Amino acid sequence: MPENKKMLDPDPRVWDFETEYELGQDNIRPFGLDIHNPVFLISSILIAGFVLIALANQEAAAAFFGWLRPWLTSTFDWFLVLSVDAITLFCLALIILPVGSVRIGGKDAKPDYSYAGWIAMMFAAGIGIGLLFFGVLEPVYYNFSEGGGARPLGIDINEPGNEYIGIVGTIHHWGLEGWAVYAAVGLSLAIFCYNLELPLTLRSAFYPILGERVWGWWGHAIDTLAVFATLFGLTTSLGLGAQQVAAGLYEVFGIEPTPTVVVLLIIGITAIALGSVLLGMDAGVKRLSEINMVMAVGLFVFVILVTGIGTAIARYFSVMVDYVQLLPALSNPFGREDTSYFHGWTTFYWAWWIAWSPFVGMFIARISKGRTVREFVLCALIAPTAVCALWMSTFGGGAIDMLNAGGAEGVKATVIDSYKPEGALFGFLKELPLYSIVAPISLVLIVIFFVTSSDSGSLVIDTITAGGKMDAPVIQRVFWCTLEGLVAIALLLGGGLSALQGAAVSTGIPFTLVVLMMCYCLWLALRAERAKM
Repeated sequence: MPENKKMLDPDPRVWDFETEYELGQDNIRPFGLDIHNPVFLISSILIAGFVLIALANQEAAAAFFGWLRPWLTSTFDWFLVLSVDAITLFCLALIILPVGSVRIGGKDAKPDYSYAGWIAMMFAAGIGIGLLFFGVLEPVYYNFSEGGGARPLGIDINEPGNEYIGIVGTIHHWGLEGWAVYAAVGLSLAIFCYNLELPLTLRSAFYPILGERVWGWWGHAIDTLAVFATLFGLTTSLGLGAQQVAAGLYEVFGIEPTPTVVVLLIIGITAIALGSVLLGMDAGVKRLSEINMVMAVGLFVFVILVTGIGTAIARYFSVMVDYVQLLPALSNPFGREDTSYFHGWTTFYWAWWIAWSPFVGMFIARISKGRTVREFVLCALIAPTAVCALWMSTFGGGAIDMLNAGGAEGVKATVIDSYKPEGALFGFLKELPLYSIVAPISLVLIVIFFVTSSDSGSLVIDTITAGGKMDAPVIQRVFWCTLEGLVAIALLLGGGLSALQGAAVSTGIPFTLVVLMMCYCLWLALRAERAKM
């Protein structure tokens, strides 16, 4: 078959995606390993070098990342926002177009997991510790911090009907557009792996435009960039989670959250994640995902009951209406005067979601065989948006109501008076009944989210660096799980929160181009699959 047949034929419905490439043919197997050369070697050496340099030059690293993140988010704001807008519109179109009937794995494919298990794993991987870290922090910060300078679109909360604008701004960051990025990457990987029988790795999605060259240096570059984006996007969350666990230990047990404590927490929780890695997918991450979903639902039910279920439901529908109405303005990068919200939060979030997309996308692709495109997009896009909005509205709205009533001193102290974001959740829970019981449970929940993210992330990175093999030796996942913990430690010691965020943004921006091209390639593949039906 001519290598570029598909590129010479103007009709994509007759394009042929067959290849003579065999899974793992370029792998090397030293010491019983099974690694893709050169992706594994380049990625691991560069990341290990980064860890050593950051730890040896902590002050310089802190200064560098302190400059990097605001420069990137203010310089590339328009590019990030317009890119995410385009990806969202593409995913919404897949729901209603005929290609939505294409089934991942072919027309006879059956799902490997029940709806409950599938959605639990997808949600746990896609959100991680974000709900617990930002659920109270963001809505309160937007409403009350910086003298109102962080409010979305500069809207005045003193005007009737605007008292929850901070929640609307938060839903924008955790809703439709962020999940669209995950859906686009996940669906691309799933179709090219299960329908077109290419390796489960990022490079495979570029076969329609690169042909056999995708197995060469073009593909190596794509996969290596995906490893960096995944690792730095993931370690941002792991670092935030460790800081929040440290704050919880102080609240519950009085242990001072020193840098040493945070480092020991990362080491300890990484060790737990290693245990989950050794147990495997079904006994490890699947079981933990189901456990933390049950615990998260339990925490949510407790909060919504004690803060007023009627008030919470009314608030939810009100902010969702506002979210839909304000979405076009929030998604417009031009003429924005709300720079604290737009540059300080929105552009960072879009880069962070994109940096996470290889991790979450590959993970949900791996567990989504048997679902139709329409089913996949709806479950990966609409349902999580509704759930995230309900969580943010309940936790953030409850905190806003308490602050307006003159309470929630713990939230005021950690979010408004001094910015200590890791303490916001516990400052809120302290205002509720049964704090001595709920706070330790929340602490355990954060740890489990931490573990599932680390385990899932090591699985994804290992798959990429093993050339798409899903059954590589477990010691390789152990290696990547350990390296994730080391990178999180290096970033925290070399600049703290700004370093974590700067690392995520620096890899998310170049990977945005990769995601945009993946959408184009996915469209070509779906048209070809639809023509076969």
